[in-house]
Amino acid sequence: MERQLVIEINRTHVCMEHPAQVYSVAFSPDGQTLASGSCTVRLWRVSDGTLLRTLEGHTGPVYGVAFSPDGQTLASGSWDNTARLWRVSDGASLRTLEGHTNWVSSVAFSPDGQTLASGSYDKTVRLWRVADGAPLRTLKGHTNFVLSVAFSPDGQTLASGSYDKTVRLWRVADGTLLCTLKGHTDWVRSVAFSPDGQTLASGSDDKTVRLWRAADGALLSTLKGHTNLVESVAFFPDEQTLASGSGETVRLWWAADGTLLRALEGYTDSVLSVAFSPDGQTLASGSVDNTVRLWRVSDGALLCILVGHTDWVTSVAFSPNGQTLASGSWDETVRLWQID
Repeated sequence: MERQLVIEINRTHVCMEHPAQVYSVAFSPDGQTLASGSCTVRLWRVSDGTLLRTLEGHTGPVYGVAFSPDGQTLASGSWDNTARLWRVSDGASLRTLEGHTNWVSSVAFSPDGQTLASGSYDKTVRLWRVADGAPLRTLKGHTNFVLSVAFSPDGQTLASGSYDKTVRLWRVADGTLLCTLKGHTDWVRSVAFSPDGQTLASGSDDKTVRLWRAADGALLSTLKGHTNLVESVAFFPDEQTLASGSGETVRLWWAADGTLLRALEGYTDSVLSVAFSPDGQTLASGSVDNTVRLWRVSDGALLCILVGHTDWVTSVAFSPNGQTLASGSWDETVRLWQID
């Protein structure tokens, strides 16, 4: 039955090439432009896959890319220890954000677009003023690499996940450490706020997902059942469902009480990334088995397997209108898939 669901490579909307492995992809808020991070940053026109420009300047792999909420600025974080700000309209380099002393693993814009957060292997998080690139503050306290950062929807709180097995919540206005969320027994790879900002999810190498009350850091639930490290977590737009990718499965959970709704199985190797469509009806997951899979959220049915990549699929993202899916891979390509 699975073979009947496979979308062959000729169903790919377009395939775009990089000169090296692709680590991250992100759509602009209007859905017209796609950014991809590799040894350089590239901007693509989504409608036909045309390469608009190559943003050069980083001297190491680009592990994270993010558009500002107004779509005018792109941020990139690199293993060259810097983050950069670029003007999307012409690809001009606006600022090089220097100060980290090790790889920059993640970047995120505040919801108002005025602040950029960068997490680093130097064990710190830094906050930067987007308008002029000025360093606002350095958030210190983690005792190991920082892998992920996320702003709360109201922009007042920043979460950071670290190899030190903790999640930390910081007040953005002044950099105060609000609380340290302890309980994981291995590296924390991913953090995500629920759309209403009341709950924070963290995924860890200890094979669990934990749900925390964002207001005070209280542990709400420990979601058990994965048999491998949890690479990624993502909230459903309805705020009540959470997806986690681990090993050869994706699990969907009811966030209110941590109940397992369903386990999505069928991969032959580890799941690296998960993303919900904007309407919440479809979940995409990318894997070490070189495929992307689309699942119907309501009943967990496998809708199709997108084949064509020849190496790990490291990142997946839906366009804002939900009609296009982007996937980035270590096969040095980005692929755009038309979603019916």
